[in-house]
Amino acid sequence: MLASRKQAISNCQLCKLWEGRIKLVYGQGNPDANMMLIGEGPGAEENKTGQAFVGKAGQLLTKMLKAINLEREEVFIANIVKCRPPGNRDPEPDERQACLPYLLEQIEIIQPQILLLLGKVAGNTILETQLSLTKMREQVFLFRNIPTYVSYHPSALLHNPQWKRPAWEDLQKVRDHYFSLSAKPK
Repeated sequence: MLASRKQAISNCQLCKLWEGRIKLVYGQGNPDANMMLIGEGPGAEENKTGQAFVGKAGQLLTKMLKAINLEREEVFIANIVKCRPPGNRDPEPDERQACLPYLLEQIEIIQPQILLLLGKVAGNTILETQLSLTKMREQVFLFRNIPTYVSYHPSALLHNPQWKRPAWEDLQKVRDHYFSLSAKPK
């Protein structure tokens, strides 16, 4: 189902981001994942490969998942927008809104039991709030009845290593919740 949806939107032109697209970055991972991670948008490496989180931030994300005893293949990783914003800028509101139905469809297909939103843009977009990242990190939200956590985007951690400690605290909460699900059927 995900592969056919990816193919169906591969030539999307609903916003101007398609103009810089080399490859659509639909997302990848386990289609039956209990957890879905959502970033803001693809970077240069992702645009070349069509895979989410494969650059330096992606390498850090892989290490972060390993630190909580998860492999990338166990989760599903996607972004708010499916095409790279020029110069890695934040996606603009109209770009986010154009792509949001695709992401909501992915969530509907995958039916994760936990969402982890990576960064302020992902948090603000999905939760429809203007709260700061600090405020979003302080609580667990419900998005479509799915417990939803917000933490730092891996690229922010590369530029601000002092945030790694609070990010680790966030990941431990997500890990504990995730592994509490193992006894429950999906």
